[in-house]
Amino acid sequence: MRLFEYEAKELLTNCGIFTPKGGIGTNSDQIMKIAHRLKSPFVLKAQVLVSGRGKAGGIQFVSSLTDVKKAAESLFQKQIRGVSVRKILVEEKIKVNRELYFAVTLDRIKRSYVAIASSKGGVNIEIAASEQPTSISKTLIDPVRLMSFSDAQEIAGKMGYKGKKQAMLAVILKNLCQIGIDQDAVLMEVNPLAETLEGTFVVLDSRLIIDDNALLRHPEFYKLSFEEDREHTQDEIVAIKEDLSYVRLEGNVGIIGNGAGLVLATLDTVKYFGGKPANFLDLGGGAPTDRIETAIKIVCSNPRVRVLLINILGGLTKCDDVAKAILKAKRESEITSSVIVRLFGTNHEEGKRILSKAGLVALESMDEAAKQAVETASREKSKNGDSN
Repeated sequence: MRLFEYEAKELLTNCGIFTPKGGIGTNSDQIMKIAHRLKSPFVLKAQVLVSGRGKAGGIQFVSSLTDVKKAAESLFQKQIRGVSVRKILVEEKIKVNRELYFAVTLDRIKRSYVAIASSKGGVNIEIAASEQPTSISKTLIDPVRLMSFSDAQEIAGKMGYKGKKQAMLAVILKNLCQIGIDQDAVLMEVNPLAETLEGTFVVLDSRLIIDDNALLRHPEFYKLSFEEDREHTQDEIVAIKEDLSYVRLEGNVGIIGNGAGLVLATLDTVKYFGGKPANFLDLGGGAPTDRIETAIKIVCSNPRVRVLLINILGGLTKCDDVAKAILKAKRESEITSSVIVRLFGTNHEEGKRILSKAGLVALESMDEAAKQAVETASREKSKNGDSN
């Protein structure tokens, strides 16, 4: 789960890390009220969960209150990399001496957190990484001892600091590392971490991505994950609440299966026969009838879907329960497209019998089912004359 910049900064501020004075608003009037409490000049930052915001025009610097209103109105009308701006963070602009980079992320190969630091932060950190790789240091963090003060001092030294400033920066780096680990972050990034003209250190921008699998340990963020302006679509939010693994894609063949491996294999098989998957949906093991019906409803609510391919290898999930859910969904008009079913495993003969009585055929071969689904989607596409 990605946090908005203002949420990450609130967390850092509560943990004693300095960030610029500012506030969040959802319209230009709110932004103006906040700006009246701040000192000029100002910076207005679109709150969107995409990277490259600065280069896409999502950050504006202004010197007067009049310009604040104009900039806010302009930003609220923008789309940043396809995402509408619904919130703006307005802050006091900080006078900067140096811009630094610091991040804590996972090194999955080493099975450890790793701290990444550079004396060259800001929007061009990627350029610095490619053109001046020696300006970037990486330090593995002991998973038991975590980052010590001496570790942090060494990193601050590599960033070009000595003496009191080195010690001051080390305290901040150690705290940032601890915050990232405490929040189960897959990425805690501050860019830039600025040294001000007064010699203090302030986080000007922050990005925090929390491991979705750890959200139940962070109830305050778990609740936020269901908000509409997050990364998830409304369908994905429903799926999360129903304990279904669902990701919407760009194709027209809706896919439901039980087990991530089986679903991925189904996607691959559809692609092999020239089709385009509309989604990934994993029922998990032992899904009851009502959860299967919800899964069907979610997939079929996507207007792109021209055919629904249900691929079940029955183990804990019973094929007859799947058949009953399909028929119930059809009765309640939740299935608006053609249906191709592959059933094999626990109670598959009973499942086939139930479907057969309703005029549906259940196949036993995944290849045959995927091929039929692709052919059906192609016919529906031609019939409707659309591009999906």
